[in-house]
Amino acid sequence: MKVTFLGTGTSQGVPVIACGCRVCTSGNKKDTRLRSSILIASPAGNIVVDTTPDFRYQMLRAQVKHLEAVLITHSHKDHIAGMDDIRAFNYFQQSHIDIYATDYSQNVIMREFAYAFADFKYPGIPEINLLTITDEPFEVKGMPVTPINVMHYKMPVMGFRIHDFTYITDANFIAEEEKEKIIGSKVLVLNALRREKHISHFTLDEAIALATELKVPQVYFTHISHQLGLHDEVSVELPDGMALAYDGLEIAL
Repeated sequence: MKVTFLGTGTSQGVPVIACGCRVCTSGNKKDTRLRSSILIASPAGNIVVDTTPDFRYQMLRAQVKHLEAVLITHSHKDHIAGMDDIRAFNYFQQSHIDIYATDYSQNVIMREFAYAFADFKYPGIPEINLLTITDEPFEVKGMPVTPINVMHYKMPVMGFRIHDFTYITDANFIAEEEKEKIIGSKVLVLNALRREKHISHFTLDEAIALATELKVPQVYFTHISHQLGLHDEVSVELPDGMALAYDGLEIAL
């Protein structure tokens, strides 16, 4: 199984429109971040977690030629806005794309992309097969997935564990019983927005503390704001076994 970070930025991405800070004007490619998403490639097929506003470019940049399924963490715009662009996969694969989401996220998807679910379907709409996920483990094309419930302020968000890999974004609280689902992972991806306290995201220090508590051997931080600082400067501060993810990073499991 191979994981590719399609995007590692927060909701505005990096650089931020109209911002002249030294992160947004950095010449280091690792400081340029699309909205957060990953691609999981395995013999079972390609699975994307979240269809961001950058989904089209992310698929082109990663040269993704087929797509078997999408997992949705939650329904905020920066995580679902690109769903319309699965149309290309519909066309070339001549099939619907399975979208796994909670009931709440499905309701938002059906509202935001109402034309895809209308009685009269205009030619060329995204062909979506919505599948409901709950707290119970499920399979995607034969791959076992364990949902992990986390809180994004007052909004429930789904993290996912697949084999020894766990992916959590947009969180600032994880209950003890949900932490138990993470323990034993070999790789953990966790959001670390910035240094200053935030109402709905872990800060860098909070993410480091949680990663230390969970004792996962390798941790990558994602959903990063320009406020966190330059990639290279922050990287040297991190404990052993922890690193900032960056767009295009690939890890094999």
